[in-house]
Amino acid sequence: MSDEAELCSIDRAWLERPVLELAPALLGGTVTVQSTAGTVAVRLTEVEAYDGAEDPGSHAFRGRTARNASMFGPAGHLYVYRHLGLHHCVNLVTGHPGAAAAVLLRAGEVVAGQDLARERRRRAGVCRTDVDLARGPARLAVALGLSLGDDGVGVLDPAGRVSLLRAEHPPPALQGPRVGVSGPGGDARLHPWRFWIESEPSVSAYRPGAPRRPRTAH
Repeated sequence: MSDEAELCSIDRAWLERPVLELAPALLGGTVTVQSTAGTVAVRLTEVEAYDGAEDPGSHAFRGRTARNASMFGPAGHLYVYRHLGLHHCVNLVTGHPGAAAAVLLRAGEVVAGQDLARERRRRAGVCRTDVDLARGPARLAVALGLSLGDDGVGVLDPAGRVSLLRAEHPPPALQGPRVGVSGPGGDARLHPWRFWIESEPSVSAYRPGAPRRPRTAH
């Protein structure tokens, strides 16, 4: 870990703030997952905010579906989805029930359980360095051992299988456009809703979303 920081437990009220206020406050906090194989903890170095019906980049922009139902529940649960049918991405549900706000856990530094995280990543594909263990949302999910079966799991119990602690004094955050989001939600001027810790090697590389193809008449 770059700098030792004091960690604190969180409660639902702490998570019921506007998502753009909450997202940078998660930086420097840790997500810990316990399993029969062992325990892995990741210190969060990069996150993205998604603001439900107010955000064209959010899965909840057009309302509730079977896929995004967890986003509409109370704060303090995970929303896990499969991206492109291949990779899992992990979000923390925030705000009040029905608001469908969430923070994507984009990247982090593995601070406990490195051997287990390394084994999981190697089983899933190439892992060249420890910096890459949780560098990007798919890698983070693999390192922690989280998948669709964890959709809706709570994180507020420090003794639970999945738990979240916050940094008492979050590090200063840089802010910019979200990664890989196309259309209006990827507009850097309107939605600079990615937050990261400066000079952290585990922060993922920025890439814009692919332009959307125009619809053709049928």
